[in-house]
Amino acid sequence: MKTDVALAAELELVLGRLLRYGTWLASAVIAAGLALGPVVGATGNRIATTGVVLFILLPVMRVGAMLIFFVRARDYRLGAIAALVLLIIFFSYLVGTR
Repeated sequence: MKTDVALAAELELVLGRLLRYGTWLASAVIAAGLALGPVVGATGNRIATTGVVLFILLPVMRVGAMLIFFVRARDYRLGAIAALVLLIIFFSYLVGTR
């Protein structure tokens, strides 16, 4: 069984990688969209917008990763908090789109 320190270190590693590679991916998508914009017009703008959406989704994916991690670690209290945060984000999205 892993100690609390080992679990925390593993969570930090997973979250660090998610945010690092997610940021690089979103930045690359935006750059591709901006580079293609003059060539393909509106399609390039849509690609760049997709990159911005990826940036917006990074914190949501972080909370989702934390939820999965906490449930696997059998820390149901923190898992419930992460699920509540995701639920609040989801309802905020629904209210914001109406």
